[in-house]
Amino acid sequence: MIEVKKIFYGKKACACAVSLDILGDRWTLIIIRDIFRGKNRFSQFLNESSEGIASNIVVDRLKKLTSNGIINFRRKETDKKIKEYYLTDKGIDLYPIIYELQKWSIKHVEFEFSDNTKKYNELTNKISKVEFIDQILSKYREFRLGEFGI
Repeated sequence: MIEVKKIFYGKKACACAVSLDILGDRWTLIIIRDIFRGKNRFSQFLNESSEGIASNIVVDRLKKLTSNGIINFRRKETDKKIKEYYLTDKGIDLYPIIYELQKWSIKHVEFEFSDNTKKYNELTNKISKVEFIDQILSKYREFRLGEFGI
């Protein structure tokens, strides 16, 4: 088991406020969601996300997530200029939050579902929350082990 070093916050605060300071902007969780969906390079975050993240925002969030130990990267073997990002154990632990945010918006917000949201809603309604989350976490850990050796 990899030791997970805690993020140093440095002041007395509410746990919810601390989490929001670290994760609370829109783009941070979108990038984490996209990594769970198999994206792992800057160009993918920039060009393959329907939300249209600006390049400076992607750079900033990747640096922030890396410095907080939520993601890490390796250099692509065939092109050392390209970084391939992956979730650390600390990042993987965020999936239940992403799950709950998605289920909350499906339940409480009226919007036109994207194809991904339609598929997600169908899948999550077929099995229990615990089973679904366990499947996602297991699949990502298998992917990370196979792809990154971690």
